[in-house]
Amino acid sequence: MSETKQAQPRLLNRELSWLTFNRRVLQEAQNPEVPLLERIKFLAIFSSNLDEYFKVRVATLRRLVKLKKKTRAKLGEDPTEQLHDLLQEVGRQQQEFGDTFRNQILPGLRQEHIHLISEHDLDEEQHQWVQQYFRDNVQDLLSPIILDENLHHLFLRDQSVYLTFLLSQPENRKKHDAERVVAMELPTKRHGSRFVRLPDVGQEHYVMFLDDVIRCCAWELFPKYQKVQVHAIKLSRDAELDIQEEVSGNLLAKIKSSLQKRETGFPARLLYDPAMPKEVLRAVMQKTGIGKEELVEGSRYHNFRDFFGFPDFGLARLQYAPMPPLPQPTLPRTGPMLPAIAQRDHLLHPPYQSFDYVTRLLTEAAKDPQVSGISMTLYRVAGKSEVAKALLKAVKNGKQVTVVVELKARFDEESNMFWAEKLQKAGANVIFGIPDLKVHSKLLLITRAEEGHNQLYAYLSTGNFNEKTSEIYADHGLFTANPEITREVAEVFRYFHDRQDKAGMFQHLLVAPFELREKLVALVDAEIERARRGEDAYIILKLNALQDDRMILKLYEASEAGVRVELLIRGISCLIPELAGQSTNIQQRGMVDRFLEHARVYVFGNGGDEKVYVASSDWMARNLDRRVEVAFPILQPELKAEVRHLLDLQRQDNVKARDWQNNFLGQDQAAEQGRIRSQFDTYAYLKTLNKKPAARPRKPAAPKG
Repeated sequence: MSETKQAQPRLLNRELSWLTFNRRVLQEAQNPEVPLLERIKFLAIFSSNLDEYFKVRVATLRRLVKLKKKTRAKLGEDPTEQLHDLLQEVGRQQQEFGDTFRNQILPGLRQEHIHLISEHDLDEEQHQWVQQYFRDNVQDLLSPIILDENLHHLFLRDQSVYLTFLLSQPENRKKHDAERVVAMELPTKRHGSRFVRLPDVGQEHYVMFLDDVIRCCAWELFPKYQKVQVHAIKLSRDAELDIQEEVSGNLLAKIKSSLQKRETGFPARLLYDPAMPKEVLRAVMQKTGIGKEELVEGSRYHNFRDFFGFPDFGLARLQYAPMPPLPQPTLPRTGPMLPAIAQRDHLLHPPYQSFDYVTRLLTEAAKDPQVSGISMTLYRVAGKSEVAKALLKAVKNGKQVTVVVELKARFDEESNMFWAEKLQKAGANVIFGIPDLKVHSKLLLITRAEEGHNQLYAYLSTGNFNEKTSEIYADHGLFTANPEITREVAEVFRYFHDRQDKAGMFQHLLVAPFELREKLVALVDAEIERARRGEDAYIILKLNALQDDRMILKLYEASEAGVRVELLIRGISCLIPELAGQSTNIQQRGMVDRFLEHARVYVFGNGGDEKVYVASSDWMARNLDRRVEVAFPILQPELKAEVRHLLDLQRQDNVKARDWQNNFLGQDQAAEQGRIRSQFDTYAYLKTLNKKPAARPRKPAAPKG
């Protein structure tokens, strides 16, 4: 009698899981408790996310579909089926997006005396104003391209909106002028905004899309035609960089070359207005070479990410109340920081607390005559980076500055290249990543001469050294002079220099690609052994993404051994929780709110003496195997309690928390015990730390059985 074949553990499809996450963003746009203008921003985030999804994930699947059948069979999942399923889900979400905008947002704006009007809604006075505005501010920015036999190829810029014009009924009635198709790029950047605000009428506010200003005045562009039909298209191109990361050669030049290719990369999606005449769509396809498989029916307007720039009309009540960054309570608000860091460790929690402490530390180190060296990793650099400027000052002041710049940080390559070149020209030692690896860790190391020896100071973070994103990304950072940590940070930087394997060099840090995976498995196994001995065992993980098959199977094993596993996953999760015989003891929730949850935290019960790690790494194959990542322990008991308290607030959230299927959690609890909105409660708690005596966090809670 043959054995019954054991069923394979079930995993969620990564692509559909990501779409589930983006629907959480859409839920915020639909939530009447969210201020109206903030709901519009969530529509912009949803749209921006979807653009990136098509440029990266959909483009990748389309490349896989083009592989030979035998090669595709080795992939496990059929990319053709995946592509079909995800495009269906995208279609459903886009329909919901349109319904939300038309049936919730626009009526809400009108109720607040804000009118987003088209060319059909203008009264005579407004029409005259728009015509004059067009002549003064828009007309000279337009560059029409005629799609006729003289045009061999129409190049569409990535992520730009184009307007098409079908010109018919010419006044002179000549046969060769009977009908023409013209295209032109919408000049959003040169105009300065996608929106044109019209003069107020009493308490009523009026605003138009730039598109509709052009529609209104199209007859002025083509006066020889009696009929002009205007529609919009937008192309998203494949954003994957095809770079051979060799030990030798100029990687910077390769990145520049690849960025230029990105502009002409494979089309991933052409959005078009469904009201567009068929002959116009055919002309666009013919002149661009775009096939039917890249066509996606959109709406009258594209690039809703431009709603980030929607006017606020000075109406503060339609926006979130200000949450100005708080002081960090244990660091000096003015004066030198290094002496305070020498005495003890300090935690920083942007955006709740000010990121200025990081730039202050860099500026202080740049000026300090006893500081001899600064080493830093830069993954995403702000366009006007105070961090990079401080490093330039350090070079000018004779410090030895080593900067590891990740040139493959998707969509931030240009800013990273700009600062890398400036630092290199100034005399800094610029290291352009590691062959076959992406440097994703966030590390700063300062070397200072003190009493005859070199004292090391470090800042380790889950977030980028980026002033702009620090205003909206929720992260944790650790300032420390603890030699057990700083020596190992120095080992990471030595690896960047000598490229030698550092496996076995780290006792406290968990570093990929050396031992992060192995040590995480060991930590999970330790909880499994405790559970099998009948002891209390649990794991709490806060991640942006959980995708690695081997780590998911290990969590399934832990669950069935009796380990209680609690997951807080913002984005992708391929794990299915609470499934009998597989993940009985695993609970999972996700949260989308005012700030983007970006910190990663790993907690292991460890027999009552919890181990708490803060990390730059998600549990994805790329993070564990193909990136330089660092997870660092929180060693000081009061700081460990602080991280755990903030984590517990998120675990108890009953306002913004959803389960893995996007069902809201905790409403009954909120009604009975009061609302816990973790981001707002985090801000309130950190505010109390600046009062004396400082509030002490409650004892951390273990996952419930």
